[in-house]
Amino acid sequence: MEKKILHVLEGREKHITDTEVVRQSLPTMQFRFASPFIVVHHMPAKYFAPGSPEDRLHPHPHRGFAPVTFMLQGQGFHRDNAGNAMTVTGGDVQWMFAGKGILHSEGPSPEFLEKGGNYELLQLWFNVPAAHKGENPWYQYIKGAEMPAVAVKEGVHLTLVGGDYEGKKGPLKNYTPITAIWGKVDAGSQVTLTATLGYWTLLYVVDGKINVNGTDVTGYHLVVFDKEDTASDIHMTAVENTRLLYLCAEPIDEPVAAKDNFVMNTAEEVDQAIADYKNGLFGTLEK
Repeated sequence: MEKKILHVLEGREKHITDTEVVRQSLPTMQFRFASPFIVVHHMPAKYFAPGSPEDRLHPHPHRGFAPVTFMLQGQGFHRDNAGNAMTVTGGDVQWMFAGKGILHSEGPSPEFLEKGGNYELLQLWFNVPAAHKGENPWYQYIKGAEMPAVAVKEGVHLTLVGGDYEGKKGPLKNYTPITAIWGKVDAGSQVTLTATLGYWTLLYVVDGKINVNGTDVTGYHLVVFDKEDTASDIHMTAVENTRLLYLCAEPIDEPVAAKDNFVMNTAEEVDQAIADYKNGLFGTLEK
């Protein structure tokens, strides 16, 4: 049976700096959180001419969650004050657990800027249970070649980033069970994905147009399914060539206090994180 759709949320433009704009489909005024999914940001494709100057988000803090970058096009460069410095190429994913506190910077890599091209990514915030928010930061880098293919059929090109699906295991590790599948479906092709009952299930459409359980969904839209529904099938027919990200996770049934760059359980914990950052307890990092 087809799983009931709770919301189809449009990714509205949001300025994260004076020059950087993303499409934010979570949280919105209609729907706040599907914890562990706290934020969904899509940085649309941006063309950089060969030899473009540096264009980075300068060092900024995080605490209490994991920012996860799904690189769609181009190549990004990540640096943090836990000692990680990595390039992330289109088709790859990075998972940075902020834990008790981290500073990081991100943006197109110098090599990419030298050659030029399109730069596009999804960045999601994955919450973690309160018991782990005070742990040391750590980092994962997952190459596209390490992700096994799932739902294999003609016109369907999907791979498993994390979690268990069809007896296969994705390489991305999490503190709570999260199945993440991404890729593209060619126009006219059909595919059915199966959600775990009682889990939060999301489908983000990057671009194109796809019919999802009877509802047409276009790019920059996030589908939130009813986790209480006893049906489990997500049936999709691509009207156009469509890129998508499918997520299914065990809920974290704890209070969420999210503000600025922090995801904690109480407002007091967020205030403490802001104070710690201002007082230099997050350390330092050159851009």
